[in-house]
Amino acid sequence: MSAEMHVPEDLVLVGHISGAFGIQGWVKIRPYSADADAMFNARQWWLNKPELHEIGCLEVKPHGEDVVARLRGVADRNAAEALKGSTVSISRQSFPPLEDGEFYWVDLMGLSVQNLQGEVLGVVRDLMDNGAHPILRVAAAEVPEAELHKHERLIPFVDQFVKQVDLQGKSIQVDWGLDF
Repeated sequence: MSAEMHVPEDLVLVGHISGAFGIQGWVKIRPYSADADAMFNARQWWLNKPELHEIGCLEVKPHGEDVVARLRGVADRNAAEALKGSTVSISRQSFPPLEDGEFYWVDLMGLSVQNLQGEVLGVVRDLMDNGAHPILRVAAAEVPEAELHKHERLIPFVDQFVKQVDLQGKSIQVDWGLDF
């Protein structure tokens, strides 16, 4: 990485390159979210292979559950295959604006979760999508990742249970008992 290259502090991991697509240098990306809007908006991506570097995104299209893209300087299938396994990050500033009441998952990670009684349930450790709606995976911050499934609370991210999200206050208030 050159000394004069500026790496944004707000990079968000959005997917990884799973291989080449076609023979003209396109890459296939597996997005980490069902909503890949950030990839369609951003014209500058950051790849971590062979080392962290910025690359221009010339064209991007949906392709089933994946995304395919043509990247600056990647002219053939061999160059595209060489990028397989690279992670794709995008500056948070490149994400499209959201409507009121909508949130990017990355913004919910680490928020403290309390119930209506003021009892702390933990922090948002991860999210998952069950097809109908996202689900918060909430556990104490000190629970090791390998033990998360034993200690987590799975709280549907729907209005019935999620009463308030305060990004500035880094908290989420839920209608969820300690014994659920």
